[in-house]
Amino acid sequence: MKARSIALATTLCLIAVGLSFAENPHMGTWKLNEAKSKIAPGVMKNSTVVYEAAGDSVKVTTDGVDGTGAPLHTEWTGKFDGKDYPLTGDPTADSRAYKQVSTRVLALTNKKDGKVAVTGRIEVSADGKTRTLTTSTKDAAGKPVHSSAVYDKQ
Repeated sequence: MKARSIALATTLCLIAVGLSFAENPHMGTWKLNEAKSKIAPGVMKNSTVVYEAAGDSVKVTTDGVDGTGAPLHTEWTGKFDGKDYPLTGDPTADSRAYKQVSTRVLALTNKKDGKVAVTGRIEVSADGKTRTLTTSTKDAAGKPVHSSAVYDKQ
């Protein structure tokens, strides 16, 4: 009887984790809509962003170009808990933290050597078809740079 209860509890937990990712509006593949975006010159541009389950974490993969137009591929795996997790492939950052603000909104912080490099907000539209990323950073002269990238769900 005890083994059956443990098996049932484990199965229910796995189903709950799967459902939580399935209901997360951020999950899936997103393509940049350049016509609706306002990306500052010299700022990296992600043409594709993919959010997928990775065990009890989330894996975020981006493909695009850096500020000079060179190809860029980044990967991040972690949780939307506000803690820093390693980021690979981004020359301007080595860690990223996502914090769940609401069901459709995430806050993000990229850091390089422990110092904040980029802050941003990601919001998925109520219909789940559009994702908007607004970011703030500083250029080489220390001036603020703001961008807004709009993505369509694939």
